Amino acid sequence: MSSVEKILLVDDDLSFCASLCRSLERRGYVVGVAHSVDDAIALCEQFTPNKAVLDLKLETRSGLNLIPVLRQRFPTIKILMLTGYSSIATTVEAIKLGADNYLQKPASTTEILAALEDQTSSTNTSTPELSPPSLDRIEWEHIQRVLTENEGNISETARQLGMHRRTLQRKLQKRPAKK
Repeated sequence: MSSVEKILLVDDDLSFCASLCRSLERRGYVVGVAHSVDDAIALCEQFTPNKAVLDLKLETRSGLNLIPVLRQRFPTIKILMLTGYSSIATTVEAIKLGADNYLQKPASTTEILAALEDQTSSTNTSTPELSPPSLDRIEWEHIQRVLTENEGNISETARQLGMHRRTLQRKLQKRPAKK
């Protein structure tokens, strides 16, 4: 086994990806970068990461879809879910699927590396919410949960939620509701 740490970075934000990649490389890590779930799977054919930093909301598919694939292929990999769309539902889903930790963007390189090293994080996840979430936030989290259950299928999600597909698409294009 090599002593060089290899990190798989999967994010569709090109500038964030480039910045984080440079920062990790300066710290001595070998970084494999992908901008989609399919690119990440293809990259893993020749790249064997010890750690992975996955963005939740990618262009076409959720980063959640990649967790079981990585967990099966690399059983000891440390997986960090990183997102600007944090919710309790997606945090729980990521941990259930096998993520070791979950951070909300913006996060520094130091915070990301600390989260990847934290081995007790899955049992020690604390939520910063002190007051109950707003009704809009609850709706956002419910939509995200149903969308995840339907593997990103917007038409089926809209049917299950009892709303028009275009209405759902408009809701998904907005930023998540504040807590």
